[in-house]
Amino acid sequence: MTSSAQLGVCYYPEHWPESRWETDARLMIEAGIKWVRIGEFAWNRLEPSPGQFEWTWLDKAIQILGEAGLKVVLGTPSATPPYWMLSRFPDMLAVTREGSPRKFGSRRHYSFSHVDYRKAAADMAGAMAERYGRNPHIHAWQVDNEYGCHDTTLSYDRSALMNFRIWLKEKYETIDALNEAWGNVFWSMDYPNFEAVDLPNLTVTEANPAHEMDFRRFASDEVVVWNQAQIKALRQYSELPIIHNYMGRILEFDHFALGQDLEIASWDSYPLGFLEDRSDQDETFKAAYSRQGDPDFQAFHHDLYRAVGKGRWWIMEQQPGPVNWAPFNPAPLPGMVKLWTWEAIAHGAEVVSYFRWRQAPFAQEQSHAGLLSTDAHSMPVMEEVKSVASALGSIDSNSVRSDIAIVFDYSSQWAWEIQPQGQSFDYFRLVYGLYSQLRRRGYGVDIVPSKVKELGDYSHIFIPGLFAWNSSLRDAVRHANGKIIIGPRSGSKTENFSIPDELPPHLPEMDIQIRAVESLRAGALIPLEAIGAAHHWREYTETSEDIILKFADKNPALIGKDNYYYSTAWWDEEGYQTLFEQLDLTQAKLPNGLRYQDFGSYRLYLNYGAQVETFEIEQTQYDIGVAGIRVFEKRDGEYHLMPL
Repeated sequence: MTSSAQLGVCYYPEHWPESRWETDARLMIEAGIKWVRIGEFAWNRLEPSPGQFEWTWLDKAIQILGEAGLKVVLGTPSATPPYWMLSRFPDMLAVTREGSPRKFGSRRHYSFSHVDYRKAAADMAGAMAERYGRNPHIHAWQVDNEYGCHDTTLSYDRSALMNFRIWLKEKYETIDALNEAWGNVFWSMDYPNFEAVDLPNLTVTEANPAHEMDFRRFASDEVVVWNQAQIKALRQYSELPIIHNYMGRILEFDHFALGQDLEIASWDSYPLGFLEDRSDQDETFKAAYSRQGDPDFQAFHHDLYRAVGKGRWWIMEQQPGPVNWAPFNPAPLPGMVKLWTWEAIAHGAEVVSYFRWRQAPFAQEQSHAGLLSTDAHSMPVMEEVKSVASALGSIDSNSVRSDIAIVFDYSSQWAWEIQPQGQSFDYFRLVYGLYSQLRRRGYGVDIVPSKVKELGDYSHIFIPGLFAWNSSLRDAVRHANGKIIIGPRSGSKTENFSIPDELPPHLPEMDIQIRAVESLRAGALIPLEAIGAAHHWREYTETSEDIILKFADKNPALIGKDNYYYSTAWWDEEGYQTLFEQLDLTQAKLPNGLRYQDFGSYRLYLNYGAQVETFEIEQTQYDIGVAGIRVFEKRDGEYHLMPL
């Protein structure tokens, strides 16, 4: 029996002497690595001046890696345009919200809207595909690198302005239609023509939220168009799968829209860096998990990108040791890299690729660990990699299917950033909190896009914080068989960012009107009559439907009709417990750091905690050590421990 999952690594042959390449390739094979990604930052080595290509070194690197038995993912280098490109297009630089242009000297210093650079990047992708598209050692392409990283999706440059005006004219056709949709009668904001519309930055106070929202949509579309240009260029010469490597909690563009044009989604998983750099957890939590990572953050993104990839997804960059870019950069506990790898496989990853093969002794990432140290000696984590590689043959399935779904909508993130109505109201935080509470009780979760066409046989479908309904989601909900749990704040706006005439939640299936809302400062709780409370957000409703849960002040907290439920609040942990009990989600909460994931005929237990935990399966108790894993196979209706 052979697992479909394999291991990979990110490699930069241009960083090392050519005499080292064969040794590295051999060591990769000995470690059980099957895939190697190269090329995504090498533009100036491939084209040191306009039209002067130097392919020889890359030809040889690909040949050496391929002949050693490695499958190559070749990256297009558009994330790092060389200096001579800036000389050709000095206006290609992105501009910050404050009006400052980005500078040359790192990476991602381009505007997605710059048409000439977009074409130059596509031409480079086409040149690479023409040379390597039928090379037997190339097995996939990666387009660009980490779209949106370093806050680079939104740019306020002149190219963005020109393209935005075109985008608006195509959408609204007449300036009167735009003024009406945006409600520009307010504050005398009417525009006389499309040429008068500016970008929504540098205003005295907040810009019109409808203006901001359309700019966010436009910016997301620009990323999609940018990506499509390179795909078209690659497809002239190659039919190999095309991948992009997304990031954790980068939400400024619609990954589902981008993913429609790609065969595989991947993401770059840095559990310790993300805990320090982009987590909402408090300092006590961060201290407890500083060497393990948040027990749910990786799993959420695994499930998200499985959906973005329409079932096919990888980790393109897996953290193997301390990183260099977070506020604090601890080393993982021994065993954590192995745990992270198996967790990804249990969520359906086809490939887990480590970043990077060898630590660089120079430039910005010289403190970022690799599988090898700067002097080419194996780091201790290499044994964890080899352990996973040797055990993969004993797992014969990585299929994943859950009974619970959460609808995830990128435009809702943009909306509640534009007009949060409360400092702590963040869409990702709301969705992730729900996901984490479900996972803490052992429930697997599928993430589905808001433009989903059908919701099948999910037992429970959660729709939290949805900015505005769309016809596809309404129809999918109408035909769903499971329990539909909506709110808070769902359906509170129209697509044009106004309050619907019917009042939120704008839900024909239920008689509910949201009359008022309140956002709550840190520590403020609205208790339920039962156990638990609301925090961050609460709504006041009028309804003729059944009131299932009430707050202590007698206002409705959970309203139900048939298989529909509306939640009027953002729950604390005890409140979620009460909510889940009402929804017949009765699995007991796991110990703090313990999680499990079902995949195929297997169940993987993982211990993110800092102490040994005990769990029971088939009426037998098992211990699981710190950073430990246990894998069980279900045969003849019973779980059997596997020796991994």
